[in-house]
Amino acid sequence: MNDHIVVIGTGEMSGVFARGLLKLGHPVIPVTRQTDMDKLAIALAPPVLVLVAVGEADLHPVLGRIPAAWQDRLVLLQNELLPRDWAAHGLQGPTVISVWFEKKKGQDYKVLVPSPVYGHHAPLIERAMESLGIPCWELASEAELEFELVRKNVYILTSNISGLLLPPGTTVDTLWNAHQALARQIANEVMDIQFKLIGHELDREKLIAGMVEGILGDPAHVCTGRSAPARLARNLGFADEAGLAVPTLREIQAGL
Repeated sequence: MNDHIVVIGTGEMSGVFARGLLKLGHPVIPVTRQTDMDKLAIALAPPVLVLVAVGEADLHPVLGRIPAAWQDRLVLLQNELLPRDWAAHGLQGPTVISVWFEKKKGQDYKVLVPSPVYGHHAPLIERAMESLGIPCWELASEAELEFELVRKNVYILTSNISGLLLPPGTTVDTLWNAHQALARQIANEVMDIQFKLIGHELDREKLIAGMVEGILGDPAHVCTGRSAPARLARNLGFADEAGLAVPTLREIQAGL
């Protein structure tokens, strides 16, 4: 089989990418939890790319099991992703897309803003997404990718964690326009954690502006989903490891 693509994960997001890749004429081979990836890698000719589309909690177990023949073909798209995540497994230079569209069960995808992508397979991913009407843009450097990953993390974590303090159903528009002081306070503590994880600081106001761009892209987006408590706990763990105070985040955790 020529020009085939392996997709690890069979959730909502993987379905969107698989559809776009199929529209470009690439056969797609799914990998589920039950698939023996080592056996599959031996049985198949080398794929064009291997898309890892699993949840945050499954990312590291999956990256730890990627067959050697696939390791230079990876495309990653998870939330809360940073370069240290693939570096921890000795993986170098994966293609990475910071996804700025959402896909929920029973609903089609909704675009907030164009999704930036960087790496060897960026042109193919961009074409696949644009075949579905999902705008993407290709980044020019690893530094730009790092900024975009942190920007997305600031948006996700600030909106999710802020929502834990606000009435159910609060939108990101209400968060920013009625509770901006809270949003900025949480965003700054989130950035404190992100900067420790990447090893240096980035422009805070530029990151805030990037977060606001996402808010304006879908003002009716609800702040808090079911992942919010886990996201807060995970990031408090990072804060503990780094010795960060993050008092607002700790106060929110104490009130849960």
